[in-house]
Amino acid sequence: MDLSAIQAALREDKLDGWLFYDHHNRDPLAYAILGLPGGHVTRRWYYFIPVVGEPKKLVHRIESGRLDALPGARAEYSSWQELEAGLEAMLVGQTCIAMQYSPRNAIMYVSMVDAGTVELVRSFKKEIVSSADLVSRFEAVLTDAQIATHYEAQRKLDAILEAGWREIGSRVRGSSSGTDEYAIVQFLQSAIEREGLITEFGPNVSAGPNSADSHYEPTAASSKPIRSGDFVLIDIWAKLAHDPEAVWYDITWTGVVDREPTDRERLIFNTVRNARDAAIAVVKDAFSGNTPIAGWQADAASRDVIRAAGFADSFTHRTGHNIGTVLHGNGANLDNLETHDERLILPNTCFSVEPGIYFPGEFGVRSEVDMMTRTGAAEVTGRIQTKLVRI
Repeated sequence: MDLSAIQAALREDKLDGWLFYDHHNRDPLAYAILGLPGGHVTRRWYYFIPVVGEPKKLVHRIESGRLDALPGARAEYSSWQELEAGLEAMLVGQTCIAMQYSPRNAIMYVSMVDAGTVELVRSFKKEIVSSADLVSRFEAVLTDAQIATHYEAQRKLDAILEAGWREIGSRVRGSSSGTDEYAIVQFLQSAIEREGLITEFGPNVSAGPNSADSHYEPTAASSKPIRSGDFVLIDIWAKLAHDPEAVWYDITWTGVVDREPTDRERLIFNTVRNARDAAIAVVKDAFSGNTPIAGWQADAASRDVIRAAGFADSFTHRTGHNIGTVLHGNGANLDNLETHDERLILPNTCFSVEPGIYFPGEFGVRSEVDMMTRTGAAEVTGRIQTKLVRI
């Protein structure tokens, strides 16, 4: 935990403090930000970082050492009456307090504190504000070393994907039975492992109608054949295997096997591509002009293109997600559909841009790139698909 950095952020946001709370490991954000080991947590604990001064701890007597790894004075409780009195005393003199809370559960990724605890703190005449932007600052902002791991994964994975397209073509043309989704998944997984990368699961190789399912996962039992004439989507992600601080790279491309795309396929791909590029442009413009931009604004730029083309009902997910040491990170998402994400896109953060249009039973197109932001600039980190791959 970087206490001075947290207190500087509190001063900047004009907050009196940040109250962390956990029971039964229900707030992983608290453990990550505080650098606190997890373990068997059977009693409630509270940790308050004031904007000025020493932090304060409140722990149960039978788990009194739970917060010993952190600085600050310790108070203990056994009864619920002691807990409430101790918590009120911990917050004396403070008014505006950040917690892992989101009004109306709008940003559910940070809504870790239960309603009853919010009610209790409010009963002490405290104003609770969301810690969402604070979480982004301490969970999503990357170091230069971490950024370098993303680009290393990018170089390797872009080459693996290109080899995957060639392998599909070779297998389709080399056998009357073609190949299948799961066989190509295995080919890509082997390549990922050889390159010193890891992937949580997948990748996703979807043929024909399966490409219209944005979370399709081929298995050995359900795998669909890939043959000449098919439409294929590949969603692939990986990071360096032996670095716990490595950052993911996550992309999606689409193509057609042994033919030219139909007019409809071209129209849908071009619409998705233009929507992707609209989001990229609005982020680039904001960063080059040092203008704050929230996640929902980038989503809106992308979604407006698809809406204007008449396909709004077929774009059923957010435009992008934060990327960090976990694939779906804790910073701002590009989202004005599933949530109205008001978190700012911060410098030194990474995120995907991946609009899609899906027609169940027919086909779907998603075009995904990653972006990296710096103070005064933002860029796409890898190759950018401009037309459907001819396999």
